[in-house]
Amino acid sequence: RVSFMNNQKPQKPTLSGQRFKTRKRDEKERFDPTQFQDCIIQGLTETGTDLEAVAKFLDASGAKLDYRRYAETLFDILVAGGMLAPGGTLADDMTRTNVCVFAAQEDLETMQAFAQVFNKLIRRYKYLEKGFEDEVKKLLLFLKGFSESERNKLAMLTGILLANGTLNASILNSLYNENLVKEGVSAAFAVKLFKSWINEKDINAVAVSLRKVNMDNRLMELFPANKQSVEHFSKYFTEAGLKELSEYVRNQQSIGARKELQKELQEQMSRGDPFKDIILYVKEEMKKNNISEQTVVAIIWSSVMSTVEWNKKEELVAEQAIKHLKQYSPLLAAFTTQGQSELTLLLKIQEYCYDNIHFMKAFQKIVVLFYKAEVLSEEPILKWYKDAHLAKGKSVFLEQMKKFVEWLKNAEEGNQKLSSQVE
Repeated sequence: RVSFMNNQKPQKPTLSGQRFKTRKRDEKERFDPTQFQDCIIQGLTETGTDLEAVAKFLDASGAKLDYRRYAETLFDILVAGGMLAPGGTLADDMTRTNVCVFAAQEDLETMQAFAQVFNKLIRRYKYLEKGFEDEVKKLLLFLKGFSESERNKLAMLTGILLANGTLNASILNSLYNENLVKEGVSAAFAVKLFKSWINEKDINAVAVSLRKVNMDNRLMELFPANKQSVEHFSKYFTEAGLKELSEYVRNQQSIGARKELQKELQEQMSRGDPFKDIILYVKEEMKKNNISEQTVVAIIWSSVMSTVEWNKKEELVAEQAIKHLKQYSPLLAAFTTQGQSELTLLLKIQEYCYDNIHFMKAFQKIVVLFYKAEVLSEEPILKWYKDAHLAKGKSVFLEQMKKFVEWLKNAEEGNQKLSSQVE
């Protein structure tokens, strides 16, 4: 017997053992979602469609009900009339209410009144802000599960809440969902949303909000990849009555294209690419992005002037500038085929010479150089002198140009060589 006991391996301790029961009242939540829903729906049924009374009921209920835990259920009810199942359908076995956004009238005034209910609720219970944002993101992903009328009402409401700052424009990310975009739901929803947003504010306020969340250049993503063009966007939203949004997107695209053009141009210049290649590239970009010759000549001037380290001595900078600009005059000449483009260049030269103090005395020399190189012609120079100049350094530059302008006026057909007095 002793031998048997000695041969037996000692038993390892096990994790089983006595379980200690926690006290029920520590575990039990005050409400589960179903009970919470019943309480909210009962209260809303009693208030009826008086949205002032709804706002007061929600305000008072926050002291008794756990809004923090059941924020999603609360917002589901206020928007859809009951708890939403995945995909956006209302569960059949759940109680529901008609005191909600989806059951309300489909007009802006009604949605503005509902927006006030949400504003008051979130102002009173600040912790609901994040829950409400998450709710709207979810609702946008559920759009296909809602009727067209429900989507329209949600779009109007969202636009109003974006306008008054209750919602952040980052919620629009949900609209870039591939399925919503592919089926045209995102673009149709965006029309109603932007209409109500712009109605509350204006396109400039909308632009600021979009820029803050880096969404100002993403609006074309509301369409599938094969339709992401300025032309398609512009046509779609203009026909829907949102011309200002179309123009805003067109302008954004243009700004982006101009920045890209300037960056590429500077790289080509620093590499010393042949002018014929640069000219070809610029003309292709002009056509592709609908950039005017006036805009291009301003970009080329800016790029040309930024590719060199200028001498700090006034007496040397003019000589350096003439040498540098003489080299680039064929490039500028290729994009001054219109009088307006020449005038644009003149104004850019004036602005540059004024803003860079060492260039103040170089203005006339640059203009004469460009006249000789056939970048500038008589008419735009005379127009600039007469009434199209800027106020910046006006008296200094007009005085510099006086003799040259007199010579231009007296020159025969512009074929005479410059007289020695203006050399």
